[in-house]
Amino acid sequence: MKEHIAKIETSSGVMETFVTQPDEGGPHPIVLFYMDAIGIREELKDMARRIGTAGYCVLLPNLFYRAAGIDDIHLDAEQIEVKGSDERKRFWGLVKGLTNTGVMEDTRPLLDYAKAMDGARNGSAGCVGYCLSGQFVYAVAGHYPQEIGAVASYYGAGIMTDQPDSPLLKTDEIRAELYLAFAEDDHWVPDPVVQAIAERLSGSSVRHRIERYPGAHHGFAFPDRHTFDKPSAERHWERMLSLFRRNLD
Repeated sequence: MKEHIAKIETSSGVMETFVTQPDEGGPHPIVLFYMDAIGIREELKDMARRIGTAGYCVLLPNLFYRAAGIDDIHLDAEQIEVKGSDERKRFWGLVKGLTNTGVMEDTRPLLDYAKAMDGARNGSAGCVGYCLSGQFVYAVAGHYPQEIGAVASYYGAGIMTDQPDSPLLKTDEIRAELYLAFAEDDHWVPDPVVQAIAERLSGSSVRHRIERYPGAHHGFAFPDRHTFDKPSAERHWERMLSLFRRNLD
């Protein structure tokens, strides 16, 4: 494997992006990996590497680049859950600085950079997102339907909102195959929300699959999180990679 930090110019500045890809063979399909709300860290880089070893060029952008550099934000996931904590306040300050509109704007130069990479295949790209970015990958599928072929969203919060930029409103524009996975116990994405998303997708022509992971909690796929669940995490890898093989290879 080979990797580097790309500095991608956007309309708002320079978006540092961790890039990993096989050092042999190719060209390889592109996968955009959108970070969760804790930000870029070695845990996410290792997950990007695992996707890369399966034969993909993976780009993991620092979506908080407007506020800080790729190595400057280290949020404590457990402290975020503590009401009134300084870490929770810092967390919400960063999160509120991200919008679907902004991430869609950032995705254009990200895609352009990926397609020009040596060893990358200029075809349909895949997307994967977790937690906060679950909404972003859904929105990307609707915003770039001709370029996105497969989307995997894990315990994605914010897919359905009452705002005019709600990703769910773009459902009929989607041409990619969607895989949406949710934890059985997740206060960030309650049952009524999952049911509403399922109903909207079932009334569309979008190829999709929605799963609830029994016994799992929000964050089950992250090895360093206290909610990590190995059986659920391995299922999430199986589902993701089979989705990419069907649509990108």
